[in-house]
Amino acid sequence: MTQVIQEEHIAQAMSYAAYRQLITQLLAENKTTGTNQEESLVMYAKLNNQRMNRLDKTFTPTTATVEKVKEITENQIWLVLTEGWCGDAAQSVPILNKIAQANAKIDLKILLRDEHLDVMDAFLTNGGRSIPKLICLQAATLEVLWDWGPRPAVAQKMVMDYKASPTGPYEAFVETIHMWYTKDKGANIQQEIIEKIDRQK
Repeated sequence: MTQVIQEEHIAQAMSYAAYRQLITQLLAENKTTGTNQEESLVMYAKLNNQRMNRLDKTFTPTTATVEKVKEITENQIWLVLTEGWCGDAAQSVPILNKIAQANAKIDLKILLRDEHLDVMDAFLTNGGRSIPKLICLQAATLEVLWDWGPRPAVAQKMVMDYKASPTGPYEAFVETIHMWYTKDKGANIQQEIIEKIDRQK
């Protein structure tokens, strides 16, 4: 099978800081990432920017997470597929960035989903292009070691249950999901990343 992620993908990827700067620049023009510039998506992007600002300032990985991440001894690329309008990404990507910062051997890079559908379509969730998606790569070979996303298992079950049997307006459900993220404070994401690292050994 042809390796999906190639050197050109890595070359096109941006740092987390560059991604945040891009979102800020686009919002100043009343835009978001991607080709769809519907007013509702721009509004979501503004809310998500606030969420990311908050997490950038307040989130700190647990000691257990930092210790586990420091066990990684080979250079890795953590490639994240995302977009500025995605609510789940706003709640997860800042946390993934902080986790990656615990080990200098991890290089977290961002790819915009809609510009890299060839990569996205190799990492679908239940047939859908769900984001964010973190793909852990061995830096030397770009071999995929593991992937995570688009959301913690608890939140994913909430979404699947809602889709199977909607219990109210979608907007109200979205608020419920964001409340869950706020209360969880990144605990489930950290635990799932720890488990991924453990399985990799």
